[in-house]
Amino acid sequence: MTAGTLQSDIRTSSAADHFTRVRALTDTLASRLSAEDQIPQSMTAASPTAWHRAHTTWFFEEFVLGALPGYEPVDPAFRYLFNSYYEAVGPRQPRPDRGLITRPSVAEIGEYRARIDERVTEALESGRIDRAGLDLLELGCHHEQQHQELLLMDIKHLLSHNPTDPVYAPRDADPAHGPTGETDWLVVVEGKAHVGADDDGFSYDNERPRHPVWIPGGEVATRQVTVGDWKRFMADDGYARPELWLSDGWATVQAEGWEAPGYWRRPDRPDGEWTTFTLSGRRPVVDAEPVIHVSFYEADAYARWAGARLPTEFEWEVATAGWDVRDELDPDRCHPRPATERTVGGGWEWTASAYLPYPGFQPFEGAAGEYNGKFMSDQHVLRGGSALTPAGHTRPTYRNFFPAHSRWAASGLRLAR
Repeated sequence: MTAGTLQSDIRTSSAADHFTRVRALTDTLASRLSAEDQIPQSMTAASPTAWHRAHTTWFFEEFVLGALPGYEPVDPAFRYLFNSYYEAVGPRQPRPDRGLITRPSVAEIGEYRARIDERVTEALESGRIDRAGLDLLELGCHHEQQHQELLLMDIKHLLSHNPTDPVYAPRDADPAHGPTGETDWLVVVEGKAHVGADDDGFSYDNERPRHPVWIPGGEVATRQVTVGDWKRFMADDGYARPELWLSDGWATVQAEGWEAPGYWRRPDRPDGEWTTFTLSGRRPVVDAEPVIHVSFYEADAYARWAGARLPTEFEWEVATAGWDVRDELDPDRCHPRPATERTVGGGWEWTASAYLPYPGFQPFEGAAGEYNGKFMSDQHVLRGGSALTPAGHTRPTYRNFFPAHSRWAASGLRLAR
């Protein structure tokens, strides 16, 4: 693992402070949910809030505290209940059945979090966590930030099935219309470029090693595709034209009955507005916002309709170098703001790249190495970040990944040509 900010002094308070801040945000996000909200599982790809809270806690107990001599777990059953996919650790609750775990209760999971927080903090302050443990602690903090975004994605999917359109984050309505302007283009010069993370700060193993790639040259749009752009695609029968779609994409459109991005609802009358479910309830769609909740299939079809294509992840990384990160998680909003020029954030961006290991890829040692390496198959890379991504978690080399049909994530796109 690359050395990170937590490793400057094994006895420093910075590691404990960072750990405490990350853990506190999860508790803040969950505090707006009832116990009843935190148990159900709306689909196999999603997990209950209670499970997210327990799993991220188990990660620190298993990998950080579990390495300390003589450590006794809070409850040995948690190793089965809250392991996600670590085969090296042992068997686990089947993923589709996480919503069946009603015991321990939500209150008991809160107590579990508090006990592990206390034990980790005490071990840090007493200097009992060595360098390898600090590496795993840092990995655990980034892992928890990932689950904070997943928690919000998953609770949004769950609440969207409630016919009363519940509100998680109350806020004022945004103007439904606003100027987006024409797309500008940034020239990406043909030639050799270096991509991937270096040794400065934290990075996941799938971001490394830094290596040279050949960029064929082209242009990348300076802003994301917006809701207003997407409406024009829909008005031109984009969802009904098979020539725009990959074969699997067209089959998915037909099977799922897609006619708009995820969470959108058709207007009740011909002159009415499309609406979308947000974590602030159902709202009119906003033309100036980046379109989100579209699959790779939809992004690819839109690009073809627009006479363009999706950028490769390497073009994306080269083109956006030095751009500002905007619109990270605001717990009081949890929704994108209008798209802006030469920025990333607000919505994850599909790329044309399959999720594959970089040349010379080396996974983390031990069970933690399963974290990325085992998923490098049948996934597509997304870059950037979203309005659900915790502040400080976005970086230019970050490689998110989902299957092509997925659209419950806050996923959008920008064009290349």
